Amino acid sequence: MKTGEPSRFQRFAPALPRAPRGFRDAGQSLIETALLVPFLVVLVFNAVNFGYVFLTAINLAAAPRSGALYSIMGGSTPSCMALPPPGPVSSLTYLDLSGALPATANSPLEVCSQSEGVSGLGAAQVANCASYGAAANFPPPPPDPEAPAFVLNRVTIVYQFQPLFPSVWFNLGLLPMPACAVSGGNLSCTFRRRALMRAMN
Repeated sequence: MKTGEPSRFQRFAPALPRAPRGFRDAGQSLIETALLVPFLVVLVFNAVNFGYVFLTAINLAAAPRSGALYSIMGGSTPSCMALPPPGPVSSLTYLDLSGALPATANSPLEVCSQSEGVSGLGAAQVANCASYGAAANFPPPPPDPEAPAFVLNRVTIVYQFQPLFPSVWFNLGLLPMPACAVSGGNLSCTFRRRALMRAMN
């Protein structure tokens, strides 16, 4: 066969029409898009979940701090020098949470306040605690480093929630997994936050 002559296959095969170049480029783009869309969707859902968990963590850190601050400063006015009891402290903490997070009314909450009384002697003196909401196990409060001159007041909240997209497929490593557990293919996270502040005995 001379150079430049068509081969036997080329001579007898029917001429196949070729798609225009622009059409072939569009088909390649569609295939690439179809391959990338699942990864982009998972990435976006992870970003939304991470933002929601971050918002939850910020509010859970702020609410006990407000409660603990009120437990040592709430009564310091000329008309009332006594420290507030745990009831109003818990109400303030719940109100602070309910403004930003859903379903906080029955979250376990513990208020350890000097107004509830103290137990222990000397350097081991600690404030007594009162619990609110659902039952939960709270560790005993630690003594102040300068006890008995000072007593630590503590507010602890436990909050359980599901991410906005609870499916495990949408949470690939961006959520704090030690705080989250898988149940039935969905994630449920439990955060525990506390704030400690000193009150003079």
